[in-house]
Amino acid sequence: MSDLNQVELQNLRHLIGGAETNYQKLNTYAAQAIDPQIKQAFTKSAQDTLNTKQKLMTFLNN
Repeated sequence: MSDLNQVELQNLRHLIGGAETNYQKLNTYAAQAIDPQIKQAFTKSAQDTLNTKQKLMTFLNN
């Protein structure tokens, strides 16, 4: 993979930061949810968001 330019790097960092924020919020919502289906939906969304963040971070390691 080619090197990232400064704009791409900045955009990638922005996406990673947003994914982390969303992950934290979804975990908080899951912890506060009473309905098991809602809790499960938030938990799954949080995990999906974490997976996306981890995929984005692989671009920083290349």
